[in-house]
Amino acid sequence: MNIARNAGIARHIGKYSDAVEVVEPRRILYVSGTPGIDAESGSLPAGFAEQAELAWKNVIAILGAADMSVANIVQLTQHLIRREDLVAYREIRARYLGNCEPASMLTFLPELVWPDMLIELEVVAAA
Repeated sequence: MNIARNAGIARHIGKYSDAVEVVEPRRILYVSGTPGIDAESGSLPAGFAEQAELAWKNVIAILGAADMSVANIVQLTQHLIRREDLVAYREIRARYLGNCEPASMLTFLPELVWPDMLIELEVVAAA
């Protein structure tokens, strides 16, 4: 069982937990930085929303391969390039996370590994 531990900070900033405790022996899955590329073709869409959707679909596929789901995410690290994409990203993230409120970090970077990448997600999941 994963338990949210909140000191009250997160509720003032967004939909996440201040910390998540992983209780009892668990399987831990560390998901590498996952961009919004098409897993089959390797193509990268031009638009932010398309990249964000693909990044989440890729994360969900990786979780599924480990018999996990979004509900198993205990930590989420999100890297965006452009601040103007934040509002759109929050809507996309909320749709994929549902009721899950992992420990979370969102940061803006000057660039990612490919010049046209606009988002990359990294997660830790426990089941």
